[in-house]
Amino acid sequence: MYLGVDYYPEQWNEDLIESDLDNIIELGSNVIRIGEFAWHIMEPVEGRFDFSYFDKVIIKAKEKNLKVIFGTPTATMPAWLAKKYPEVLSEFEDGTKREFGGRRQYCFNSKTYYKYSESIIRELASHYKDEEGIVAWQIDNEFGHEGSDECFCDECKKGFREYLKEQYKDIDELNEKWGTTFWSQQYNDFDEIPLPKKTITTHNPALRMEWERFRSVSIEKYAKFQVELLKEILGEDSVIMHDFSGGLFDKHFDGSKVAKHLDVVAYNNYPVWGGQREPIPAHEIACGLDFNRGLKGKNFWITEAIMGAQGHDVIGYLPRPNQAKMWSYQGIAHGCSSLMYFRYRGATKGAEQYCYGILDQDNVKRRKFYEVKSFFEDIKKYEDIINSEIKSDIAVVYDYESMASFRIQRQSFVMDCKKELYRLYRPFYEKNLNIDVIPSDRDFDNYKVLLVPTMIVYKKDVQDRIIKFVENGGTVVFTFRTAVKDYYNNLTLNELNPTFYTELIGGFVEEIESLQEGQSVNIAGEGKYSNVNGTGEVFRDMLKTTTAKTLFKYEDEFFNDLSAITVNEYGKGKAYYIGTAIDDNTMDIIASDILKDNQIEYIDSDFGVEIVQRVHEDKKYYFIMNHNGKKAKGLGIELMPYESKIISAEEL
Repeated sequence: MYLGVDYYPEQWNEDLIESDLDNIIELGSNVIRIGEFAWHIMEPVEGRFDFSYFDKVIIKAKEKNLKVIFGTPTATMPAWLAKKYPEVLSEFEDGTKREFGGRRQYCFNSKTYYKYSESIIRELASHYKDEEGIVAWQIDNEFGHEGSDECFCDECKKGFREYLKEQYKDIDELNEKWGTTFWSQQYNDFDEIPLPKKTITTHNPALRMEWERFRSVSIEKYAKFQVELLKEILGEDSVIMHDFSGGLFDKHFDGSKVAKHLDVVAYNNYPVWGGQREPIPAHEIACGLDFNRGLKGKNFWITEAIMGAQGHDVIGYLPRPNQAKMWSYQGIAHGCSSLMYFRYRGATKGAEQYCYGILDQDNVKRRKFYEVKSFFEDIKKYEDIINSEIKSDIAVVYDYESMASFRIQRQSFVMDCKKELYRLYRPFYEKNLNIDVIPSDRDFDNYKVLLVPTMIVYKKDVQDRIIKFVENGGTVVFTFRTAVKDYYNNLTLNELNPTFYTELIGGFVEEIESLQEGQSVNIAGEGKYSNVNGTGEVFRDMLKTTTAKTLFKYEDEFFNDLSAITVNEYGKGKAYYIGTAIDDNTMDIIASDILKDNQIEYIDSDFGVEIVQRVHEDKKYYFIMNHNGKKAKGLGIELMPYESKIISAEEL
């Protein structure tokens, strides 16, 4: 287990290194993460490499028994590269080049950038290939973050057209699959196909979907290139990771495709950022952690855990005493097996002056320093538990193409795929259950319940596995706008929605309606839910049942004969269909019945108290975390505001 800090010694006077490392040791660290933004120091002019600065840092770190995680510096190119080869800079949609400055301004399809990336990585890795102090390598930094996952330059246009040539046997097939007869958009040649820049009305949804896939492929290829290059030089046993940013549900690339090339997934966990009045809800933080664990289906690292207030130009909420430490416990509870804090000391110069660290710019040890120290001291006692595998009966299943489809056609101005995923995740999280968050290409056999929010793009392989899962006794929960679009982002002629699922759900969508800001519909329970009244937002699929049982109907003078929520027994299992974005109370009631039907035991606690069960050598342990700014209880234990504990079942 690695515990440490993100350290940028190049941003300070060299005479601070010795005392900095002593302080880092005092914290209880065993690792520092360095180098990710220092290309110019390593190659100050083209072709002249100098690693002497980091040689000294590593020597001093080794003297103090600190290990090193070294980053390839490609997220921040040097100015000489942008000046001499401006083609490496990515372009905005309007065709203007991104200026040098900031970070990640490069185009993922630039052959020139590949060339210079290879050069610096090859020299760097060759220089340190026998350095035992380096225990892992990080490639780049936060792929796709801050809008860097899109580029509209000529290199991307050429690459997109080449990508399409590989996907279709000829232009006639593309025209047929995309339906380009609409608006006279037939192409005679691949070189006529545009990028989806701004136009009158909108581009073909099939073109836009292939653009989303191309963006993802572009980033995956660049990640794979770096991993393979490092493995070639350092050997197959080297540990290569990447630090994913938050917001991967909104990115123009599939994180799981990048992750398959990595040895370790790392995550930069920011429960609060600049301008936020308060942190995001606890279940959203937890879902992000579970998402990153699901990228490879195994435990992950947190390479940036926060301790101070954060922001570039606008500062956000300051974590209250013990709150940031509690988020660290939460990260460990959800599968983080190594953790570093961002950053050791806040910067005095540059764009991140307001990203406060363990130490502020005054260099004084105070509350934050001692919180980190106490966390490291405590968490080291539980390494075996921390490295244990997390097993879940419940999985949230997401799909990159489906999320892309909603980016292309939102259908409602208030549609947000993340919120709909959280809507299903939250009630099970609040029952203190382990939940996996996995891409749709994973195996479902070991779960009891699948939660499948707004998976609008249907794929035969996924559908076959979900149907088999239900036949064999599993429970699946679908939501509105399930299985509406095919692979090409088109509707399917002569098929009822949800396409190829109508037998499974025991009904079909008869009518649809998009709801906008401030709009809601009323739903009324049937049978055992007859005393329950709820609401729906965002969208409504209005269902006609065949074999399904209606749980809730729409209270509507025109559509009151149509169902809002149904359940169908299919084989040995059940399929739920939730036709609108329902309120929390209704979702809680349905979730409770699903847990009861599947004999899944859960743990009650006060609101805001999170309990995560881990098992090691057949013994149960519990992480208990109070997300409240007041006292609260879990497992009969009273916790102070933002307090966290790890206890064994034997202690209860």
